[in-house]
Amino acid sequence: MASGRIIKLVVFELLQFAAFSIPTLVTVEQFATAYQRTRETPEKTHYWLIVSCSIAYVASVSLLIWVPVKVILYKKPHLSKKIKGWRPVMMMCVVLTTLPSFSFSVAVTEVQKNVNGSADVLPDTLPDVPVSLVLTSLIVVDIIEKLRTYSLRGRQKSNEDRHVHITTLQQIKTVTDQGRENEGNSATPQPVVRTGASRPPVATTQSPAPELAGPQEPSFQWGILRMMSQRDVRAEIFLWSFLLWSDTVEMVRVAGHQAVYRSGWLYPVYIFSFISLLRIIFTPQNPLLNSLGILLQDLPFIFVRLSLIIALGTITPILGLCKNVLVTLSYVYFNHLTRYRIFSAFELSSF
Repeated sequence: MASGRIIKLVVFELLQFAAFSIPTLVTVEQFATAYQRTRETPEKTHYWLIVSCSIAYVASVSLLIWVPVKVILYKKPHLSKKIKGWRPVMMMCVVLTTLPSFSFSVAVTEVQKNVNGSADVLPDTLPDVPVSLVLTSLIVVDIIEKLRTYSLRGRQKSNEDRHVHITTLQQIKTVTDQGRENEGNSATPQPVVRTGASRPPVATTQSPAPELAGPQEPSFQWGILRMMSQRDVRAEIFLWSFLLWSDTVEMVRVAGHQAVYRSGWLYPVYIFSFISLLRIIFTPQNPLLNSLGILLQDLPFIFVRLSLIIALGTITPILGLCKNVLVTLSYVYFNHLTRYRIFSAFELSSF
C-alpha cells in the first residue's frame, strides 16, 4: 500500500503538470479557431495544423525541460537547498506557459484584424476562459509549492496564533522577572540617604521610550465562537495566494474590454501584466519581494491605469488606481522617508 507521502507527491505532480500544459493548449486552440473563421474554405487543415503544433510544443518542453528539472530536484535534494530566493518550477511556468499563452491571446485579435482589415468585425468582448485559466493555473502551481512543506492531515496553527502565543509567554516571563527583581530589591538593605550637598553629581539616564501597545484582541475558549475563530495556515495559503494576484487579474480582464483590445492599448496591458507576474518566481520569504511588488506591479500599473482613464474613460476601476498609489506612497514613506530626521520623531500617542 502506498504511503501518504507518495500519494501526496503523485497528486501534486499531476496537478502541477496539468496546470503547466493545459493553458497553452486551450489558448492555442482558441487562436486556431479564430484563424479558421477567417478562412473562406470549409476545410480545417489550418486548424489541426496549429493544434498539432501546440501539442508538439507542450510535449517537447515537458520532456526536455519540465520532467528533467523535476527529476533532478527530487533525486538530489541538496541542489534544491542551494537554490535560494527563487523557485525553478515557477520560472518554468511563467516562461514556458504564461508567456506563450499571453502571446497567443494577443495574436487572436491581431489575426482577425489583419485578415479582415478592420477591428469592427471583432466581437464585443473577448472570451474570459483562456486568460482566467492561465492565471488560475499559475496560482495553483504557486499554492502547491507552498503546501509541500506542510502535512495535509492534522491541524496547523496560523502564524498569527503562534505570534500571539509567543507574545503572551514573553509577557508572562517579563512580569515574573519583574516580580522577582522587586522582591530582591526589597530584601536588600537600603543605603543611607545623603543630603543634596553631599550627594555627588551623577549622570541621569533616560528610560527607554515606551512601546505602543496594539489593541487587545478577544480570545474564545469554548462554544461556536471558538470554532469560528480557528485559523489554519494551509487555508490561509489559498486565501492570500488569490488575493495577492487580484490586482493583476483585474488588469488582465481590462484587456477584454472592446475599447482596449480594438486599439493599441492591448499591448501595454498584457506586457505590464506579465511583468507583474514575474514576482511569483521569487520565494515568499524573499526580502526583495516587497520592493519588487512596487517596481513590477504597483508603480507601472499607476501609469497604465491613469493612461487608460485619460484616453478611454473609466474602463478600469478607480479603486485599483487608488490602491496602486497608496501602496507605492506608503512604501516610499515608511521605508525611506522615515530615515530622515524630520520624519523620525518618536510618537508617544497612537493617534
